[in-house]
Amino acid sequence: MAYKADIEIAQECVKKKITEVAAVAGIDEKYIEQYGNYKAKIDYSFLKDNADKKDGKLILVTAITPTPAGEGKTTTSVGLTDGLRAIGKNAIVALREPSLGPVFGIKGGAAGGGYAQVVPMEDINLHFTGDFHAIGAANNLLAAMLDNHIQQGNSLGIDPKQITWKRAVDMNDRQLRNIVDGLGGKAQGVPREDGFDITVASEVMAVLCLSSDITDLKRRCGNIIVGYTYGGEPVTARDLKAEGAMAALLKDALKPNLVQTLEGTPAFVHGGPFANIAHGCNSITATRMALKIGDYVVTEAGFAADLGAEKFLDIKCRMAGLKPDAVVIVATVRALKYHGGVAKADLNEENLTALEAGLPNLLQHVSNIKDVYGLPCVVAINAFPTDTKAELDMVEAKCKELGVNVALSEVWAKGGEGGKALAEEVVRLCEEPNDFRFSYELDMSIEEKMEAICKKIYHADGVQLTPGARKQMAKLEEIGCSGMPICMAKTQYSFTDDPKILGAPKDFTVTVRNLKVSAGAGFIVALTGDIMTMPGLPKSPAAERIDVDENGVISGLF
Repeated sequence: MAYKADIEIAQECVKKKITEVAAVAGIDEKYIEQYGNYKAKIDYSFLKDNADKKDGKLILVTAITPTPAGEGKTTTSVGLTDGLRAIGKNAIVALREPSLGPVFGIKGGAAGGGYAQVVPMEDINLHFTGDFHAIGAANNLLAAMLDNHIQQGNSLGIDPKQITWKRAVDMNDRQLRNIVDGLGGKAQGVPREDGFDITVASEVMAVLCLSSDITDLKRRCGNIIVGYTYGGEPVTARDLKAEGAMAALLKDALKPNLVQTLEGTPAFVHGGPFANIAHGCNSITATRMALKIGDYVVTEAGFAADLGAEKFLDIKCRMAGLKPDAVVIVATVRALKYHGGVAKADLNEENLTALEAGLPNLLQHVSNIKDVYGLPCVVAINAFPTDTKAELDMVEAKCKELGVNVALSEVWAKGGEGGKALAEEVVRLCEEPNDFRFSYELDMSIEEKMEAICKKIYHADGVQLTPGARKQMAKLEEIGCSGMPICMAKTQYSFTDDPKILGAPKDFTVTVRNLKVSAGAGFIVALTGDIMTMPGLPKSPAAERIDVDENGVISGLF
């Protein structure tokens, strides 16, 4: 059977005008800033004017450890929201914006799939409303002001060898990871080693997503540490008098973007930090706005529950005062067989032995959400035509042993209609007892917090710090950062810091090789393994297959 490509389905959709979508959401015209017919920004004054309105139920969608077989977290988030609408609930979805790097790299797009997508799909996947460009500009303005300060006499005494702030570009470009700049003579700047991060790894992205309003945004921008003086004192963006101009560049980017699903359901798509190198959640502003609009708000966190969900719960919920009502853990039979040792080419064949071997990965994520965080959850099996009844029955039986239900999600093929069963279970879960708690407390030491994440969430034996990381930890404690939450930068492909180790491994330690503070975002980043803040393109990037015709119609996004 031939299936339509995601972009074909999206382009066939008859979209509602964004003013109609806003009306469905109950957003008055005075808050709407239109970007064409099908996109709009919603002014943050909407939140102030609706502060007394009761929040809806918050549902987090997360997943098992990702594999090349695919899991479909965004697809499930969109389809579940349409499914909630299909059973008569007032629901809205809040998602992250895709980064251009992965769109042109491996992913080829990140707006859902099949009949569970947000539209206009091409705009969302490409420049959208310019948020990422604004974030990159603010990041690079700070970099320019930093180097200019050194060039113009360096009154702050900044040590060029202790600069921690990098430039940013929203593209996978390994060539820019490590560079030397300021060459060409005295007038061209001070020569030094430098490098680029991808825009979604910039602390400015995290700052935007964690800011509650424009005043908070400016404060957080000012707190960003860009390097250290010759005497070892931290230098901030505030010291460089950069925070006002940065906030000016970001003032419109802070406003959440309103779009729609294929079925006309209101959708916020705003902010997009990676979950393996940042905190991986859409903006607090968009989530809070959605909670004032919908009785049920579906949101997702990047990658698997050990990364995105952990950071959503331990960082975002802690900072924003949010309390989730239910969690959906997305899995596919195919991905579980991959965790059980089946090659990608053989995943369409029934293999109960491999499925049983791969199931511990799912069960560990389920146990973490249920037992560590105290949250009710459901497993959503993203259905594939090759799934057999025996395979589906096995997943259901194993989950039931943990007291967790399984719902078959057919949203890729059927849209909201295929999400009704999952929606019914989510509604039920939202009324269940909820004992939400964090995996660690802020008054623990930096090492104790990392240890808690590694032991409780990854099920490691503990954490090990390199001598360099231990020295950095002492410095962070000295400058008063020990009370911050931890943002673990770890491979998304394993519970361990080794991407090759699948399933639910035991008897391992996690090595932290680098610690740095994101003082504006308000967390400490712990880098493990070979994790990098600037990805590269694969041998055959998606960009090779993306095109546009003489009528401006784009193809190749998926």
